[in-house]
Amino acid sequence: MASWNAACCCGMGEVVVTREMLAAKFGAIFPHLDERQRRLLLAAEARALGHGGIRLVARAAGVREATVSLGVSELEAGAEPLGRARRPGGGRKRAADLDPGLVPALLALVEPDERGDPQSPLAVDGQVDQGAGGRAGRPGP
Repeated sequence: MASWNAACCCGMGEVVVTREMLAAKFGAIFPHLDERQRRLLLAAEARALGHGGIRLVARAAGVREATVSLGVSELEAGAEPLGRARRPGGGRKRAADLDPGLVPALLALVEPDERGDPQSPLAVDGQVDQGAGGRAGRPGP
């Protein structure tokens, strides 16, 4: 049975869980979990609490009830752990994949003045920095 007020131990050994107790638990563990792990933890807590658990857990964690419900659905589906936070293909696409002409354009900017080993991770640019008033290469005052 979930209660919004105080935690107590009933005569039958039943512990009443409060929003404050859940919030303290979530506050301690959430910084160590990724997005999916948080959702699954919330879902497990909600299922353990039974009726009203989704609402209680969502309010204690400061998330939407839909987030907890999604986690419950994931747990009930019984899918194998992904081993990653997002499904394959999730996240931002690489800029080179979105614009196929980007890499050749960037290389065209660098290659004419490039010296050294082209396989080296750091290609030396042959241009001289004209900072300090255009005095590059001349002795100081």
